[in-house]
Amino acid sequence: MLLEIREAPPFYKNGYVLGCEETGQGVIIDPGDEVDLLLRTVTEHRLDIRHILLTHAHVDHVAGVAKVKAALTAPVYLHRDDSLLYDMVPQQAALFGFRIGQPPPIDRFYDAETPLVFGRYEIRVLLTPGHTPGGVSLLVGRSGDPPKQVFVGDTLFAGSIGRTDLPGGDFDTLIGSIRGVLFALGDDVEVYSGHGPRTMIGQERRTNPFLNGRSR
Repeated sequence: MLLEIREAPPFYKNGYVLGCEETGQGVIIDPGDEVDLLLRTVTEHRLDIRHILLTHAHVDHVAGVAKVKAALTAPVYLHRDDSLLYDMVPQQAALFGFRIGQPPPIDRFYDAETPLVFGRYEIRVLLTPGHTPGGVSLLVGRSGDPPKQVFVGDTLFAGSIGRTDLPGGDFDTLIGSIRGVLFALGDDVEVYSGHGPRTMIGQERRTNPFLNGRSR
């Protein structure tokens, strides 16, 4: 699978382009300030983007939705429980001293029962609230094979966890999402977060100080 990561100031948030090496179909995950880099990557690899996927609706993860939606015809997905945050993106930006217009309407709310498909790959939507009420993680794998990558937004980081002091955050819910959903995926699943480097489920289970070794 083609997997490209881009980031840009001011938030240095990871945006992702995934592509099927056989069909050329792909997805974009969390277009933010790095949106121009993501679109350039799509052009360079000549990808047919099928879905624009948001892990949650904080401003750094959605700031590029308007531009990517204007450039592509793919639908934008979000969990319904983050609708209020999405509707308040201009206010979120103002808190950081930025001006951002309201992003375009969400095309589809996630259906956790039905995998999303691009080429030979499937994406299972896992509800992982806590950082936001409608935070999701996106579990990706080749059809018929065990999934090996999960894109977790700001739920889990290498050696850390998502903050819960913003509106809609809840610490106990976040810990429950990590232990009950993410840690159930298996130690060899790669974790791609909204900020920072790649990690592994097993690594975080064993060493993440915020989980304190009590994940089982």
